[in-house]
Amino acid sequence: MTIECLTRRQVLLGLSGAAVATMLPNTAQASRSTHGVKELHFYNRHTGESSQGSFWVDGQYQADILTEFNQVLRDHRQNVAAPIDKRLFEYLYKLQLTLNNQDEIHVISAYRSPKTNQMLASKSKGVAKKSYHMKGMAMDIAIPGVSTKNLRDAAVSLKLGGVGFYPRDGFIHVDCGPVRRWG
Repeated sequence: MTIECLTRRQVLLGLSGAAVATMLPNTAQASRSTHGVKELHFYNRHTGESSQGSFWVDGQYQADILTEFNQVLRDHRQNVAAPIDKRLFEYLYKLQLTLNNQDEIHVISAYRSPKTNQMLASKSKGVAKKSYHMKGMAMDIAIPGVSTKNLRDAAVSLKLGGVGFYPRDGFIHVDCGPVRRWG
């Protein structure tokens, strides 16, 4: 019987323990690094507040920094903060790595309360009634010195979620929902 006719189980059962062990990835290949620091710097254009910090250190999210970020990224209209999805912070961190840029991220909109989202949706067709902003999963951003086109292209290349392009308004939308793009 040729190897093509054998099932995977038959092949593995016929191999010695040493042979199977050499087929398994080593730990360097199998796991993500848990060493290092991930830092972000936010500036809220509506409130003038900023926050900078290491949100992830050696495999652990830093609760105090995340709480500080949530406050700066709150719904300023209702003065309500909510937890921002950690995947969004990871997305923004990877976006900055892709751009080779460590400058502050200017935030136009992050968390939105349902009340604020409803008010904005009633005034604009560009605001989704079930916006990811209400789940802490979206942010409208700009980075001074980086064109909105380059910012959009870098975000799209990551394939980590939604990317909206608003060049006339000078920002892009990123969210950690399904991969899609518009604008």
